[in-house]
Amino acid sequence: MSATTTAAPAAKTAPAKASRTKLSTPVILLIVAGALIAVAAVRAITGARDVTSSGQIGGALQMAVPVGLAGLAGLWSERAGVVNIGLEGMMILGSFFGAWAGWQHGPWIGLLAGVIGGALGGLVHAIATVTFGVDHIVSGVALTLLAQGATEYLAKIWFNTGKAATLGGNPKQSPPINSVPSITVPGLSPWLAHVEAHHWFLVSDLAGVLGGLVTNLSVFTVIAALLFGATYWVLWRTPFGLRLRSCGEAPVAAESLGVDVYRYKYAAVILSGGLAGFGGAFLAMVPAHAYNEGQTGGRGYIGLAAMIFGNWRPGGLAMGAGLFGYTDSLQLRNGGPAAHALLLLLVLLLVLMAVWKFSRKSYRQAVLSAVFAALLLLWFLMTDTIPSEFVSATPYVATLLVLALSAQRLRMPKADGKPYRKGQGK
Repeated sequence: MSATTTAAPAAKTAPAKASRTKLSTPVILLIVAGALIAVAAVRAITGARDVTSSGQIGGALQMAVPVGLAGLAGLWSERAGVVNIGLEGMMILGSFFGAWAGWQHGPWIGLLAGVIGGALGGLVHAIATVTFGVDHIVSGVALTLLAQGATEYLAKIWFNTGKAATLGGNPKQSPPINSVPSITVPGLSPWLAHVEAHHWFLVSDLAGVLGGLVTNLSVFTVIAALLFGATYWVLWRTPFGLRLRSCGEAPVAAESLGVDVYRYKYAAVILSGGLAGFGGAFLAMVPAHAYNEGQTGGRGYIGLAAMIFGNWRPGGLAMGAGLFGYTDSLQLRNGGPAAHALLLLLVLLLVLMAVWKFSRKSYRQAVLSAVFAALLLLWFLMTDTIPSEFVSATPYVATLLVLALSAQRLRMPKADGKPYRKGQGK
């Protein structure tokens, strides 16, 4: 009798697990193709050519890199069980020290200095959380405040006197930094620009997207993309990655099997700081060519949101960073008309969501989606553009929407942020 009763629940739970849709490569490609067709249709209907232009895509990629690096930094730290709310502070350190070394010795030395500056911030966070057991949130917030205060003080000393001042430095800005080398694929880039100029449906849109990915591509962007692939390989394909992830899932069990949990946590958080420092140095040297006070603009927190959206995995994180980079690029390109055109895309997505929720008998959510779709359609029909103030807020609005929509499917590391003391597994 007991065997029958225990088998029954197992039989019930098995189909539930099997019914979950796995996002395989073909499914992901279909989603990307459907999104491209939808955006191309919006561009054709509204005439907002900037929606899929190579300039918009190139700008989106450039803005996605620092957010993606911050998210990658958070992924390394949290996979080892340490919440890193101090990513913003580590990015501030990276941007400051990267600019300080960059204007004197060039962008490559600046990148190295930025990574080291961020790694030092990670070391401080690791000492506080891992060794002394300080609450992870408290340590991260304190680190960010410390980084802000220290860089403001040092900027007044280093950028406002001597040679730095004569070259254009001041208490809130460093002297200009030499440009980072960029890559343009010869032959392919001009041909894609030619196809894009014809404004053919879907074909020109695809050319614009690809053109933005192969034209004036910063070398630092290529390095960042390689870091995403390297992260996946190290964390999910090597014994080192398995041990590190075990520290974030079950540190007591990992220690009982001989894993030095403290050492792996230290390695992960210091590397996390280095990646965030890379993101800060990228901001100082690629888009701006100088350090400016407040330059990170909350991108450390947005990177943390992108990591959560990506469910603590590099692929989803890259998609989240791309979304935030796209909305960030809109404001830099004065994208009121483009943002207005995207309202129509939101209407389409909400209608599809309403149909899907209705088919699953979630009638309340279906009605809410339909109502919001109608309101957005009315906004689209009654206006010609979107105020610049709203466009500048789109990255932060996108952050809130993405977190709200993805909250149901998240699965964080089990021991993430939980206290652990050495010797518990012995």
